[in-house]
Amino acid sequence: MRDCIPIDLVPLSNSHSLPRNLLCIYSGSKINQHCKSRFFFVNVCIHLDHEFSCFVFSSTPRYGYAPYGFFKKLGIRGPKPWPFIGTFLEYRRGIHVFDMECFQKYGRIWGFYDGRQPVMGVMDTAMIKTILVKECYSTFTNRRDFGLNGPMQDAVSVLEDEAWKRVRSRIHAHNIPEATIHRYSEMLIFGPYSMDVVTSTAFSVDIDSLNQPSDPFVANIKKMMNFSFLSPMLLISVLFPFMGPVFDKLNLSFFPADVLKFFYSSLKKIKDDRTKNTHNNRVDFMQLMVDSQTTENINEDGTPEKGLNDHEILSQAMIFIFAGYLTSSNTLCFLAHNLATNPEVQAALQKEIDETFENKSRPTYEPLMQMEYLDMAFNESQRLFPLGNRLERIAKASVEINGVVIPKGTAIVVPVYVLHRDPALWPEPEAFRPERFSKVNRETMDPYSFLPFGAGPRNCVGMRFALLMMKLCMVEILQNFSFVTCKETDIPVEIGTGGIPGPKNPVKLKLVPREY
Repeated sequence: MRDCIPIDLVPLSNSHSLPRNLLCIYSGSKINQHCKSRFFFVNVCIHLDHEFSCFVFSSTPRYGYAPYGFFKKLGIRGPKPWPFIGTFLEYRRGIHVFDMECFQKYGRIWGFYDGRQPVMGVMDTAMIKTILVKECYSTFTNRRDFGLNGPMQDAVSVLEDEAWKRVRSRIHAHNIPEATIHRYSEMLIFGPYSMDVVTSTAFSVDIDSLNQPSDPFVANIKKMMNFSFLSPMLLISVLFPFMGPVFDKLNLSFFPADVLKFFYSSLKKIKDDRTKNTHNNRVDFMQLMVDSQTTENINEDGTPEKGLNDHEILSQAMIFIFAGYLTSSNTLCFLAHNLATNPEVQAALQKEIDETFENKSRPTYEPLMQMEYLDMAFNESQRLFPLGNRLERIAKASVEINGVVIPKGTAIVVPVYVLHRDPALWPEPEAFRPERFSKVNRETMDPYSFLPFGAGPRNCVGMRFALLMMKLCMVEILQNFSFVTCKETDIPVEIGTGGIPGPKNPVKLKLVPREY
């Protein structure tokens, strides 16, 4: 009597043994039922494995190429995408470099792909006005969400639609500048200055980062800023956008987990302390948010609007640190470089400072914010070196603007760096000329050609705070010193390729005491 050769004894992965594994030997006229069921199971597995392999091999090219006819159908030109990654790897040389090349080659509107996501670059100021202002609430309310927000998922920069409107109305920092101007210290190193101002005015925490560079707040903020648009997590999110909700469920972020944990726990302690104790003398960002939990705004329809919950407060606090530190520091560095390489502008600015605050008197809020030439110098420096390379919105519905069809789900970017250097809008765009922003010239300027803080309902909520912080710093320095170039100064200054635009190399200048 012969029986079935046991399948378990011979690995199925061995192709030479496969016939034996499937062999059932008859015992008389009956088939061994155990063998029969095993034979059927293996047959099904092999069939499914074959079908799955065929599906993968046939669908993989389709997945890699499928989205890339999007702009061709719309008649919009743009760089050729690669399978799966689109044009995403072009950012290696810097987003601003990629955007400038696209503008020079394709004109004021072009299309490209971040992975599978179609993205439309827009340089037409009339379209920009419609996208950022006119159609903001109806179509272009939200930004793209990569699903890697982690603890900052409730930040005002991430929230969408009604949730964004509610939180933004609660954190508008209209009371901060006047109440906190006396706290700013005279610090000549822009990074520590920005860090100390942000932490002291937002949370009443004094860390003295210049003299204590090992302070945990300082160390962790530096780690937080050391991220790249080509990080593995972000690449996965771009290549496989359906993973976004999974990342949200897992509370993942492209920022280091230990850094986020530190800030979240530290800010939670500060917040809990504010909740337990009365701080009537505190006027800072954290206190304004804590107060919003016990006060109610009234909506247009007369219904009460709920205040911020604990997680929303902590998300806003974290984004305040992230957005306020490096952007302000970079802006001050670029302005200092521009003043050092244009001494006649620096002299004119110092003349205005001396006339406004005689005998080196301490700057006060109202006169500071009314200084015309100071404002012109800051605007011109931000024109050349904006806080961010791009503004971004996502289309909630299909719409046609000035004859250009924008399908639902299309990401729209306004390349601010390129817009600010458009020779049709700015003659001699590479030159540093604050006179562009004089009162006379601003009357004829297209307001949507200059967007350092965005425009419309979703512009930068911290604009007034940032301008106050930076202007005060520059005035107090120029009251006592002049910026002068040295042999280590890069001329012209180069922009780095990181996620946040900043100098490629540290800006090195000499500070020369002024003679009165």
